[in-house]
Formats: sequence, C-alpha cells, structure tokens
Amino acid sequence: MYENVNQKFNQLPPEYPEDLLPAIQKEFLESEKTIVVLDDDPTGTQTCYDVMVLTSWEVGLIAAELRQKPSILYILTNSRSLPEAVAIELALEIGRNLKEAAKESQREVVVVSRSDSTLRGHFSAEVDAVAEALGLQGAVTVLVPAFIEGARYTMDDVHYIVENEELVPVSDTPFAKDVSFGYQHANLKEWVEEKTSGRIKASEVNSVSIEDLRAGGPKVIAGKLDACADGSVCIMNAASYRDLAVGVLGLIMAEKSGKKILYRTSATFVPIRSGMVSGKLYVPQKEDAASSHGSLVVVGSHVPKTTNQLAWLLKQGRHQSLEVDVSALLQSQDVSGKAKATSAQVDAWLAAGDDVVIHTSRKLETGADAESSLKINALVSSFLVAIVQGISVRPKFMVAKGGITSSDLASKGLSVQKAAVLGPVIPGVPVWKLHEESKFPGLIYVVFPGNVGDDKALTLVCEKFEVD
Repeated sequence: MYENVNQKFNQLPPEYPEDLLPAIQKEFLESEKTIVVLDDDPTGTQTCYDVMVLTSWEVGLIAAELRQKPSILYILTNSRSLPEAVAIELALEIGRNLKEAAKESQREVVVVSRSDSTLRGHFSAEVDAVAEALGLQGAVTVLVPAFIEGARYTMDDVHYIVENEELVPVSDTPFAKDVSFGYQHANLKEWVEEKTSGRIKASEVNSVSIEDLRAGGPKVIAGKLDACADGSVCIMNAASYRDLAVGVLGLIMAEKSGKKILYRTSATFVPIRSGMVSGKLYVPQKEDAASSHGSLVVVGSHVPKTTNQLAWLLKQGRHQSLEVDVSALLQSQDVSGKAKATSAQVDAWLAAGDDVVIHTSRKLETGADAESSLKINALVSSFLVAIVQGISVRPKFMVAKGGITSSDLASKGLSVQKAAVLGPVIPGVPVWKLHEESKFPGLIYVVFPGNVGDDKALTLVCEKFEVD
C-alpha cells in the first residue's frame, strides 16, 4: 500500500555534493545573532547539546541569557497544552518580552517557532501572533517539519513517517487523529489551507523541492525565497541533513538580501541553522546517577508507541509500578489526598533504592470537543505535578514521558526555571541537567517524547543511566 523508503530514496537526485555546515557556521558567527527557539513543548531540545533552556520568559531572565551571546537559546512555552486563544495571548506576551530583552541586551535574534514533527500544534495562529509581537508582519513563514532523527521526511510537499521501512503519510497515522490537533492532509500545501480555514489557499503556498536543494543549491533556494510574496508560506522539503543544510544557507542568503523570514520547524532544523551538527549523542557519566536512591519514570503520553514502550518496561519487572486511573481521578472528590498518598509511597520506594514508574491508565479519556479534552489533559497533568511536588526523596535520575507531561513536571513539579541541555541520550530523547534554583539542583532529567523510539527505547534509556 505504501512506498518503500529505500526505493523512494533511490529515485531521488543525488545529494548536494558539498558539506555546507562550515559555511553556515561561519555566516552565523559573523552575524553575531542568537537563535531563540520558542518551543511548544520541551521535546524540541532533542537535537541540540550544550545549550540552555528557560521555562519562564521574564525580560530580565531572557536578557541575562542573551548577554552571554549563546548561539541557541530555548524558551519553553508549552503552548501545545493550551487552547488556541490562550496560546495566542502567550505568544504575544513572549514575543514582546523577547523583543524588549533583545533591545536591552543589544543582541540580535533569529526566531524559530519549534513544533511537533507530526504537525500537531497551533498553526498558523501561534506564528502569526509571534510575528505581530516582534514586528515581523509580512515575513515569509518557512515551514520545515522534517525531523531526520525521527524518520520524518517531506518529499513532493508530502510529510511522511517511516514505519516498518514504509513511507506512511502523516495523515494516515494516529497523530492525525489527535483530539485537539487532528488534521486530514499530509500534503503540506493542503494542510496549510486546512489549518488556516481556507485563509491561505493551497495554490498560494510556495515550496522548495528536493530537486531545488540537490540540483540547484543555496543560490536557487535564496532566489525562490526572494520571490515569495510578503506574508506567504513556503514549504521546505527535506529527506536528509544535507538537504536541510542547503536550505539553511539559502535562507541565510535570502535574509542577508533583506527578506524577512519567520521559521516554523521541527527540532532537526534548529542546530543546522547555526552550523551545528544535529543530534550529537550524550554519553551518560557515572556521576549523573551517583545515588543509593531509586530512579523515577513518569509516563503521561497516550500515543500507541508510548503504551508499547511502557508495557516493555513493566515486563522487565525492575520497577515498582503505580497506575493513575484517569477515569477514577476525574470523579474523585479528594484529588489532593490521592496525590499526597502517592507521593508518600513513591518516597518510600525511592529511599529503599527501588526504581519507580508512575503511569496514567492507558484508556484515553476525551471530552466533547478539543478544548474540553485539553482540560482533561490539564487535570491529569496537574495531578502528576502534585505527586512530584510532594516527593521529598531525590531520585537517582528522572524520566518524563510525553511533551506536556515533561514540561509541566519540569516547570511546576520541579520548579525549573533554567536547565542545561546535555544532548540526546538516544536519537530524539534529550537530557537536561537542572539548574540550582530547581527542587533538585543538578538532577538529570530525561525529556522523552511520546512518539520517539521503538518498543524497547524507554527501557534502554533507563539502562543507559545505570552506569557502573
């Protein structure tokens, strides 16, 4: 039914012959700019290393980081957990704060709105709000969802996920049936029309093809971007790191010629935009988990991939397990009491050196519409946050599974304002080291996206931190 990925790749033109990362890095360093990534959940840090992530966006906090002249700075918005109207207000607030912080620190910024590579999120409302706040009305929105580490590719303007070596259009996956961010089209031109409710027609969306990237090169890309009408959307196809590098250099050339560009991309694009190799793995160190206490895994994501990974982890029999019955939680009159009792049990296990996994029941509870479903998600996430807030025993390390889950547990459960991104422990799974103001300073915190890895991946990540 679906095309084999290797057969398709063999039909594509050969990749652009030159490694352009050195040229990108040179151009980027000479520009003396910082790439500021507004990340709609913390999984966007999954391709970077040796960068900082902020979970709040006060002007002073952003300005202080910009004064350090970093190449990349992440600001975690967690906007995918919010209704669209609230996400718009948040984007306006962060955009205004960022504009003021950039002025205060005298540091120019390149803004990337990082979103899910399976096309879930507030598009185009969020991007439009950022453009308004930053004074970038009329900028071309460049849409780059290709996520190479996660085998997500865009070819012929269609976005694919590789499953069992087959190219599956994302519209045929469970992600397209998301109760809050579902969609019908994998062709990105049609997806843009769908997501803008027809305000932008598919015929009005521009695109940079694989052929443009591989046979044309950066100058051709720059020319195509220069020709884009103000305020339009341009799709960038990509099936490799090299494709993205060619596209990035073309984008830089277009920006230097005066074209205003706002980016809506996956995680792979971000490091390449600065000339950094994407996805350099982090090797856990002995001191990362130097503790007699047990580790803690919290699973909130409901996508089938996560459910399979959780089942494999539990099958190993190494973790004490606590299930949060979501249906019962929604009916409970004593949510606070339940959270306190759970925290006490987790503390006892961690202190005894037992590894612990807390997970939500696997039946997805949904509301009558997207907004009510988000409210259910928020209630469940708040319960998990309350459990983590109530824990007094520092875990050996912590893994949070799912975008919204990992964001809320970091910013609310662990009081994280700032963390160092050490790099991905396996492709697509970033490792943070929490800053000193957090509940457990220096804690290793693994942000595990719901839709990354095979069935054994969650178990593998836990094993990697059991360093002898």
